[in-house]
Amino acid sequence: MMFADKISLITGASQGIGEAIALEFAKEGATVVLVDIQKTKLEAVAAKIAAAGGRAAVREADVSKFDRASAVVESVLAEFKKIDHLVNNAGITRDNLLMRMKEDEWDAVLAVNLKGVFNFCKAAIRSMLGARGGRIVNLASVVGQMGNAGQTNYAAAKAGLIGFTKSLAREVASRGITVNAVAPGYIATPMTENLPEAVKKMFLDIIPLQRFGTPAEVASAVKFLCSDEAGYITGHVLQLNGGMYM
Repeated sequence: MMFADKISLITGASQGIGEAIALEFAKEGATVVLVDIQKTKLEAVAAKIAAAGGRAAVREADVSKFDRASAVVESVLAEFKKIDHLVNNAGITRDNLLMRMKEDEWDAVLAVNLKGVFNFCKAAIRSMLGARGGRIVNLASVVGQMGNAGQTNYAAAKAGLIGFTKSLAREVASRGITVNAVAPGYIATPMTENLPEAVKKMFLDIIPLQRFGTPAEVASAVKFLCSDEAGYITGHVLQLNGGMYM
């Protein structure tokens, strides 16, 4: 198995893309640490992994709080002694036109989608530096590359995440740590299901492959970037959008 004896920490692992990544990594032999604020859903994902013969641990945490991120990382290192993979997937939306956007809608999205990545990377990076190796994959978005009306907060967070990824990649490459991003387009998840039908049709009309992506397809991309085969790839943004943005 590709990830036998590996420890993989995945944020936002309670559903959608995060759940798909967790299931895929567990199938490849990793011990998966599931992080989210929705403990009941995390436990359901952990139960799926266990039923399939895999190993999972649950950590309830608000990723926007640095002290919680530090506590999670410390507990993982105490129990498992290392973190081989860090996948920063946790994200939220608070869509609104800028002229109507409330300050708390801006702050909430930046806190989870961008500061959450800073929190977990800062908390975990020292152990990876000591081990002289590791993989970090951050979930960006096509919206952070091309923009989208009504999502200035989300686009700003995801664009910032891309810059963060490239900068951190330069900082830690000499220690054998790779840092990459995956930028999905429209993926069929519980979060995107809430979009109005007119918006869904608008996206479908501009996707050359004429379909939405799946969480499993994102999970496969993340798995590749965490694999030994991707050892010479760092600071890269892997576009996974069906041709929506080229």
